[in-house]
Amino acid sequence: MGNSPAWRFYLLGGTVAVVVCALLPYGLTRDGLYSLIGMSSAAAAFAAAARCRGAVGLLWLLMGIGQLSAALGDALWTYYDHIAHVDPFPSPADGLYLLQYPIVAVALLMLARHHRSPGDREARLDAAILIVGLVLPYWVLVIAPSIGGYDSALEEAITLSYPLGDVLLLAALVRLLAASHARTPSGRMVTVALVLVMAGDVIFVLDEEGVSTTAVGVLPFLTSYLIWGAAALHPSAADLLRAAPETAPSFTTRRLVTLTAVVLLAPGTLIAQLTFGFELSAWPVSITSVLLFVLVVARMAIMLRRLQDQARRLDEIARTDTLTGLPNRRTLDAQLVRAYERAARDGTPISLALLDLDRFKLFNDTHGHQAGDELLAGAATAWSLVITNADMLARYGGEEFVLLMPGRGLEDAEHLLAALRVVTPQGQTFSAGLALWDGRETPLELLRRADTALYAAKEAGRDRAVRAAPAVRNVTALPAAGNNL
Repeated sequence: MGNSPAWRFYLLGGTVAVVVCALLPYGLTRDGLYSLIGMSSAAAAFAAAARCRGAVGLLWLLMGIGQLSAALGDALWTYYDHIAHVDPFPSPADGLYLLQYPIVAVALLMLARHHRSPGDREARLDAAILIVGLVLPYWVLVIAPSIGGYDSALEEAITLSYPLGDVLLLAALVRLLAASHARTPSGRMVTVALVLVMAGDVIFVLDEEGVSTTAVGVLPFLTSYLIWGAAALHPSAADLLRAAPETAPSFTTRRLVTLTAVVLLAPGTLIAQLTFGFELSAWPVSITSVLLFVLVVARMAIMLRRLQDQARRLDEIARTDTLTGLPNRRTLDAQLVRAYERAARDGTPISLALLDLDRFKLFNDTHGHQAGDELLAGAATAWSLVITNADMLARYGGEEFVLLMPGRGLEDAEHLLAALRVVTPQGQTFSAGLALWDGRETPLELLRRADTALYAAKEAGRDRAVRAAPAVRNVTALPAAGNNL
């Protein structure tokens, strides 16, 4: 959790102060201590801003301003209630409280922006699904019951501004959690503090029995101040913008379960209202259901597109040699079949050469395997620049390559091999066995003839191309015609 003791001392001393504040009777002393705890949280955030500087410092500065705004609201509320003896609601104290929401939301969105990943589009959609789904019960349980019944429009507007501010904080927090892969202790504490702020606001808005002035009502806000201050003093406060690994997004079981549960909140809300006889929230549920449907379809479309891209890449990997980037033997076999069919239909020749880099083992032993890999890749690149689109160069295995040349006779094929010899890198040479398809032999038989010719080229001194002997066919002799009489 970090070696610096400052955050531990703050957390320990703050816990004592929070407990004392919660146990004190409602009055000037309790609310004064309440304001001091809030001020200490803002001071810790400003200290983190001064210590971190740069972009991280700006984030802590914004959060510190948000905390200070709330703490000044506490102090002003205390003045109105206990010194001026006037009703603090509504008052300028509410303006200071409400100022905290957009400032902290901006900080969270900045943090989410720095934690973007290759799957940021999916993260944004997941965040949108969570926000839309969670706002519905918040509307039904908190916002809708708070509409109407106030002495003035200002009182109603300020009361409703708190849950709407919570919706803004919730949206920013969900966006951050959906995008972030860097989970630091400081970041986790900030998350807990924000949840406590929203919980305290729910108690405040739904308060009908004066609970918000008791320990139950003040504890969420006090604990939020305490945890936020500890997060600012924690050594990991400087790591809020730590770069996350650039990994492709994974649709985990936990994320699937979470999204499923949130999507089911819309029909679940309607079912609960029907079951217990509550007033139906038909329009909110309908609008939410439509939005969730569109978002889920968009999420599925992106996931399907990603799966298709992955399948395409896997297919390319399965058909390509990873070292040279050339087609592998599997692709060569398929191409041979297609070339046979085309040649049989059009009556065109097919030449095939089996190439082998000369003394490759000696080159490897002398220069190392990495240099050997570079030679193979370099040869593949240089040869690929010489051949035409109709030809196909594939890696057969080891230092052996196959050059398939549809439409070329033996002389034309030998000219192409001579051109390849010129561009072979690092002064190396190759031997080649060259075979012309006879129109009947199988791909394996054609490769065998080329391989036999390759061995002949090696035995003849290397650095040359040798034509394969014509294919030999076993013909069973027919009995001579004659008179058996």
